[in-house]
Amino acid sequence: MGDILITDDERDIRELISDILKDEGFKTRLAANADQCMAEISKDKPALMILDIWLKDSHMDGIDILKSVKRDHPEIPIVIISGHGNIEIAVAAIKQGAYDFIEKPFNIDQLMVVIRRAMEASRLRRENQELKRGDAPSAEMLGDSAAFRSLKSQLDKVTRSNGRVMLTGAPGSGKEIAARYIHAQSNRSDAPFVTVASAAIEPERMEEVLFGRESPERGIEKGLLEQANGGIIYFDEIADMPLGTQSKILRVLVDQQFTRVGGAGKVQVDLRVISSTTRELADLIQTGEFRQELYHRLNVVPIHVPPLEERREDIPMLAEHFIAQLNRSQGLPLRKLAEDARALLQTMNWPGNVRQLKNVVERVLILGETSEAISARELPASDEPQGEEGRVVLGSALATLPLREARELFEREYLLTQINRFGGNISRTAAFVGMERSALHRKLKSLGVTTANKAGGRVAFVEED
Repeated sequence: MGDILITDDERDIRELISDILKDEGFKTRLAANADQCMAEISKDKPALMILDIWLKDSHMDGIDILKSVKRDHPEIPIVIISGHGNIEIAVAAIKQGAYDFIEKPFNIDQLMVVIRRAMEASRLRRENQELKRGDAPSAEMLGDSAAFRSLKSQLDKVTRSNGRVMLTGAPGSGKEIAARYIHAQSNRSDAPFVTVASAAIEPERMEEVLFGRESPERGIEKGLLEQANGGIIYFDEIADMPLGTQSKILRVLVDQQFTRVGGAGKVQVDLRVISSTTRELADLIQTGEFRQELYHRLNVVPIHVPPLEERREDIPMLAEHFIAQLNRSQGLPLRKLAEDARALLQTMNWPGNVRQLKNVVERVLILGETSEAISARELPASDEPQGEEGRVVLGSALATLPLREARELFEREYLLTQINRFGGNISRTAAFVGMERSALHRKLKSLGVTTANKAGGRVAFVEED
């Protein structure tokens, strides 16, 4: 469901609409009569239909097609167009389930506004249906590292209140999962969890999407705030919200009420607000891109979601969870992780965090041709240059150093990686690298490597002189 089906008996009209939509990035299909229209729908359901009321040489007119489609596929939004339009036809079309009615000759800007609204309304309906079916992203929190336990402890504390929570962290670290966990464990778990994807909504439409709208033709259309009433509204990437909307959201937080676009009456809501950001809001406040008052209203309980590099102990558990999840959802092979793969996953760089890890697991399962355990050789190549099998080509940093300095650099980086892989646990590191614990302590001291608490766990780093 990714294209728009245009049905009009006038070739020039349907091709003109198609060209306009293609220029705006949409995919289109064309039908000249009722038979072609119904055949296209049977072949593949469109994301939206633009349908002419009067169709020459057809056994069904636009209203008949509208009734049929709304009976069998009520989720498809339909925009009716007609050169013979009047208010009676418009009312009849709306009553039969049309999203809107446009009279020929139509204004291109008006047409695009209606189409974007219809597509947005369709997307919101699908998301709500997913929520009702339980198809929404999981709220399951997985991990056993110190950093993860510290995060989960903070989340557990805020589930028992209605305080506003600000989640910070790198992209892909799991901020939405943390927000859904708060919802699932709270006394609002049976109420809606509605996500506002601030970066994905066009700035000029933000207020309409949030507050809804009222019009004589369409009556009341609820926005996201009203849909979340009684539950949780989650502002994903709050920094991307337009400044003008920020001031209005601030007023909603204070009054717990708002006015729909085009309306006059106040709408009362009971909302808990959770927001997230990957950016430094303090910097945006200084540049005037974010309102300080809104920041203080949202940042009642700040919680940092740690990146994957701070919870490397959890990587095998997460990878196995994704394997099982992809087996259930896509039928991909249910494979185990070999020990060398577990070790390599824990030492790889993960700038995309948990999201990147899931993508890597999915890629391996799709491309793999065996049901045996996943081995290290199936994982993406590391950043280190590779030579023939069984031979490592030295990177420039090592190749230009004398043997003693190169060995010291290698030992330092190797031990830093292994200690962080085991969450700062020296005993487990010593067992893996094959050294006595006391000998490892002496080696670390000679290399200038120390450990300290960070994000609830211990991490290794090189002491600066």
